[in-house]
Amino acid sequence: MKAYFLLMRLHKPIGIYLLLYPALWALFLAAERVPDLKLCLIFVAGVVLMRSAGCVINDYADRGIDKLIKRTQNRPITTGEIHPKSALILFFVLMMIAFGLVLMTNTLTIQLAVIAAFLATLYPFTKRWTHLPQFVLGCAFAMSVPMAFAATNGSVLAGAWWVFLATVVWTVIYDTMYAMADREEDLKIGVKSSAILFARFDRLIIALLQLMLIGILITIGRVFGLKLEYFLMLFVVLGLMFYHQFLIKKREKGACFKAFLHNHYIGMSVLLGIIFGL
Repeated sequence: MKAYFLLMRLHKPIGIYLLLYPALWALFLAAERVPDLKLCLIFVAGVVLMRSAGCVINDYADRGIDKLIKRTQNRPITTGEIHPKSALILFFVLMMIAFGLVLMTNTLTIQLAVIAAFLATLYPFTKRWTHLPQFVLGCAFAMSVPMAFAATNGSVLAGAWWVFLATVVWTVIYDTMYAMADREEDLKIGVKSSAILFARFDRLIIALLQLMLIGILITIGRVFGLKLEYFLMLFVVLGLMFYHQFLIKKREKGACFKAFLHNHYIGMSVLLGIIFGL
């Protein structure tokens, strides 16, 4: 059982946080107040299940690659603790349970969930043919936003797509930091990433994306009529971004990974801003 626990990465909840925050942003914005408890429970459970399923299918897709990277050599499929077919069965079970949760919402949310499931399954394979798998991951993570609006209101408001865009941009930012930590090994084995694509301009492009994210977050505040408290929290977000730039300054593996991990404070700050701003 421990091997399956490790395969689902439940001992590393950072992925759950990064996926959960945009869903919570959307739930609060869609409800314009504290969201329905039932919907919150559905989305929190769904996030845990989908993130776990994503880790499983990622390790299945990368089972040949992981043995070549020091950081991933001890993953359960790579070591042989879990057979690839067993991993696929677990992935299918997790996806079915998550889909069962979505059935408790409405038709539009179910339709959007199908797209989300497709993107989550596609993502692990994209690093073989595009240098922007981080963008695909961002789209997969961001699907929780229109789903939250659809589940709350029965429709997806135009403003929801600003939240969707913020999630995509934010994901590309922090996952590029993550990819910077693996860049040398990825180059050796032929795995593609935004960190490889951006090369020596990585910090500059991340900075531009961070500024873009701030602009999008300001727009979200205006579109949803959020109060001053929300905009004040954006200064906290900006301060965190400066800190992350400081961490990745020398492109050291440990520091880049720390910057990635620290990004969940940005998600938390935006959520607190939305709650206070409402």
